[in-house]
Amino acid sequence: MKKPAIAMLFFLMTIISPNLMAQQTKITHIAIYVKELKRSTDFYKNIFQFPEIEEPFKDGLHTWLNIGNNLSLHLIEAPWEPVTINKINHICFSVADMDLIISNLKKQKVEFEDWPGNKNKINIRPDGIKQIYVQDPDGYWIEINDEY
Repeated sequence: MKKPAIAMLFFLMTIISPNLMAQQTKITHIAIYVKELKRSTDFYKNIFQFPEIEEPFKDGLHTWLNIGNNLSLHLIEAPWEPVTINKINHICFSVADMDLIISNLKKQKVEFEDWPGNKNKINIRPDGIKQIYVQDPDGYWIEINDEY
C-alpha cells in the first residue's frame, strides 16, 4: 500500500514543483554600473521621475530608485572600465503619456531616436506601439514605449 502512495507523491511533486518555483521566483531589481553616481541618479530622477528609496549600504556608491511594480533600479558606482554598449541590450520603461515624456526629454536636452537611429523620430511597431530610445549618461540604451 505504501508504494502506490509514494509513487503518487513523486508524481504530484513533478507536476507541482515547476509551478511552485515560478511562484517563488520574481525579479526585484535591475543594477546598472555607472561612472558618476550623482550624474546617473539625476538623469533617472529627472527624466523618469523615479523616487529615491532607502539604500542599505550608505557608502555613497549606491542609489536605489523605485521604478514601480515593486521593482527598483540600483545604480552602482565603481572604478570605470570600458563596457560594450549595444542598442539590442536595453531596459524598457512603458509610459502612459509618450508626449509628456518626449516633452520632458526635450526640456532636459536629452536626445531620443527611433530604432534605426533617426534623431527625434518615433518608431511604431507593427502592433501600433510607439517607442523611442535614449541613452543614459553612461551610454546605456533605454527603450521608452507607450505599452502602458
